Amino acid sequence: MAFVFRRGLVVALINAALVVATSLATAEIISSSSSTAGNPLLLRGEKGVRDCSQYPYVAPTTLPTDRFSFPPDFVFGTATAAYQVEGAANTSGRGPSLWDRFTHDFPERIADGSSGDVAIDHYHRFEEDIIRMKNMNMDAYRFSISWSRIIPYGKRSTGVNKEGIEFYHRILDLLDEQDMDAYVTIFHWTTPQALEAEYGGFLSRDIVGDFKDFADLLFEEYGSKVSKWITLNEPWTYTIKGYEEGMFAPGRCSVWVDRACRAGNSAVEPYIVTHNLLLAHAAAVQLYRQKYQREQKGEIGMTLCTFWFEPYSDKIEDIDAAQRSMDFMYGWYMDPITYGNYPRSMIDLVGSRLPNFTTEESKLLKGSYDFLGLNYYTGYYSKNNPDVDPHHPRYRTDSGAIMDAWRNGEPIGEPASRWLYIYPEGFRYLLNYTKDIYRNPTIYITENGVSDEDDPSKPIQEAIKDQRRIDYYHSHLQNLLMSIRNYNVTVKGFFAWSYADNYEWSDGYTYRFGLYYIDYKDKLLRYPKDSACWFTAFLEKPSPKVQHRARPIRAALPRSLHLGY
Repeated sequence: MAFVFRRGLVVALINAALVVATSLATAEIISSSSSTAGNPLLLRGEKGVRDCSQYPYVAPTTLPTDRFSFPPDFVFGTATAAYQVEGAANTSGRGPSLWDRFTHDFPERIADGSSGDVAIDHYHRFEEDIIRMKNMNMDAYRFSISWSRIIPYGKRSTGVNKEGIEFYHRILDLLDEQDMDAYVTIFHWTTPQALEAEYGGFLSRDIVGDFKDFADLLFEEYGSKVSKWITLNEPWTYTIKGYEEGMFAPGRCSVWVDRACRAGNSAVEPYIVTHNLLLAHAAAVQLYRQKYQREQKGEIGMTLCTFWFEPYSDKIEDIDAAQRSMDFMYGWYMDPITYGNYPRSMIDLVGSRLPNFTTEESKLLKGSYDFLGLNYYTGYYSKNNPDVDPHHPRYRTDSGAIMDAWRNGEPIGEPASRWLYIYPEGFRYLLNYTKDIYRNPTIYITENGVSDEDDPSKPIQEAIKDQRRIDYYHSHLQNLLMSIRNYNVTVKGFFAWSYADNYEWSDGYTYRFGLYYIDYKDKLLRYPKDSACWFTAFLEKPSPKVQHRARPIRAALPRSLHLGY
């Protein structure tokens, strides 16, 4: 695959299909392993639905065939987020968060009217959950720390919750006992409600100092136990869903965007919120590097999400539109932390509504990450939109591009939900693009996964059969491996989203992303899906005497030119 780039108009010449070399390796059906044998938790469902030792695993016939298809130091893990899994919302000294207020005051904004008050009760069950992760042969656990559980009222000067501090120490200590690495997200959208009420949360620059104090406390308490720090999770999603569309907390948008929004400005607030998120990130990174990193020897970065955008046609207008779509979703964050400023397309199109960085802020942002966390789920087409309404500006139309998953009656990939279309090739294109545009950063795939719509009528024995999820993971790992071997992209790890079904924000509990099935009707019992059993076998570590040698993935001759970027 060859890429030719230039800013503004970037045209990619992508070989059509890569043929994956067939592995000579075989794998036995897994019956037990040294890592799980004798452990009472194993991977069993809690009511005896089945045991992963009975899963008829057959090794993939195309690369990757197992974990040894990847570099020796490659990390495999799974991920969760505090509000989505912990529960215990009103206990143990935790204060109210933005999402507590949103779900309680506006239950009609959630698909099933639910909240994360209980979630999957990870707060009381983290020990068994981590053991299950270990028994899936995961190397690491990525989780977030709830700001309102640590500092209930947001400001360190208002007091620290010792029970909250101790809770995360217990998680980290158990991970250490299990020889698993901790990847910790500082902010996964749990803004303390007290700060929202006092000054509007991330709408105010006052948040930068309070965020820095929160990060300081975490580095001080946990730094010796944490391998990787992630300042922010998906600032784009937090910004757009919360301040442009009003679908997520705090539910702000222009009234003409959604009448349910009681306040907001979809033309201005998204840019202010992202600006302050970036400044908070830069402040935390500077603090860590100056005060903690040398002694603690950890690394710090940010997790971004983006779709991959294909031009809707080979017209130059659509190729340019696809580039603008990348700029407005991905470059909005990657450009500042790599180059110190927003993409030129955003500066030109958003104009005075886009805040400016001072010279000092630009210096702090530039290079403010040791690694990039990247969340990839899906791809879309992008086409030029010449008919933007000048009287109703908003982020969604500022790019002059329209996002669409369908072209000529066909989707870009198999639909999995109303927003997620299975497009694994886009994963590879995104990784290669990141290497070329953003100076080949070290990347960890901090989330990747696919959802199923919840069907309450389906028996658990049927619900745990998730071959589509297995196929999704293997095809994405395949494209990831292509980027590593064929394009020398520096990817160091992969985290499956998610360990278990959980609270999916405005979708409530109506969609399931987990490797483990959660029985919401019966005590939140956990059952391994086929995908959990598949990962258990795929990640198995055989005898150290077995030698594995990485082979290049051979590419087929190009069938056609792919116009992308």
